[in-house]
Amino acid sequence: MSDSETGCHVAECVRATAEGFCKAFVAGISPTEMLDTFFASNPKITEHGPQWAQARLPFLATTFCGRRTHGNERTSTGTTCDDYYDILASTLSFHPTEGTVPPKEEFRVAVTKNLEGKWHSAVTIKLHANFTSIKTGKGWEEDFIYLMSDFDDDMKIGHLELWADPLSAWMAVGD
Repeated sequence: MSDSETGCHVAECVRATAEGFCKAFVAGISPTEMLDTFFASNPKITEHGPQWAQARLPFLATTFCGRRTHGNERTSTGTTCDDYYDILASTLSFHPTEGTVPPKEEFRVAVTKNLEGKWHSAVTIKLHANFTSIKTGKGWEEDFIYLMSDFDDDMKIGHLELWADPLSAWMAVGD
């Protein structure tokens, strides 16, 4: 297989992983199952936002790394990818719409090969949904961006980064 054919194969594989993850998230699949299915063995999740908002939105401006030890949920450090989803779910509820996940053709994929011959890829997706504060019940609608990168050899996500509207979330969550 030529480099260009291999690059196209890598692009289609990471696009399929990204699409599968987005559809699972919208379908309400459990975070544990999503992490087990779509993420590499030592994943990272970063939701970008201002550090000053962490008092109300503790999932912002922190990179959550790794996984809890299966069967040992109580020993978590509070900084695993499992913890990210726990913190997010205790703060906000997610309400997808029919158009939350765009068609796969709108998933932007970049694939490059480094000097050592290793393929690197990233997928960027713009999504749209409604959210509600668990604490106040206030809701808002927003677009948000996923950047998936550091895919492993099995084409599983190594790093998920998110950019959303932290000011709307901060206002909805309240004091």
